[in-house]
Amino acid sequence: MSDLDIQIPASFDPFADAKSEDSSGAAGSKEYVHIRTQQRNGRKSLTTVQGLKKEYSYNKILKDLKKEFCCNGTVVQDPEMGQVIQLQGDQRKNVSTFLVQAGIVKKDHIKIHGF
Repeated sequence: MSDLDIQIPASFDPFADAKSEDSSGAAGSKEYVHIRTQQRNGRKSLTTVQGLKKEYSYNKILKDLKKEFCCNGTVVQDPEMGQVIQLQGDQRKNVSTFLVQAGIVKKDHIKIHGF
């Protein structure tokens, strides 16, 4: 058509890199804890924490997080990701420092996503 015609592959997956990192089943691969923020409506946001080990009590961790940061939250069962902790507000940095100080996760095993 014109020189502004852009070729985009039909099967473009923007999350292909993240899937390849997570699905690498090597013996030395790290299990990451992913901390993300999701925009709700207006200025409201939601922080999600996923990838914690199954032997931890998610409800006890949630109770301490809610008390520490004065926010509400819940544990959601996701069919793909397992149990996910959701907190109100942008608590990414707070949650990462809390998990490191509590000894739940090492600092190099945490991935903070978002802007």
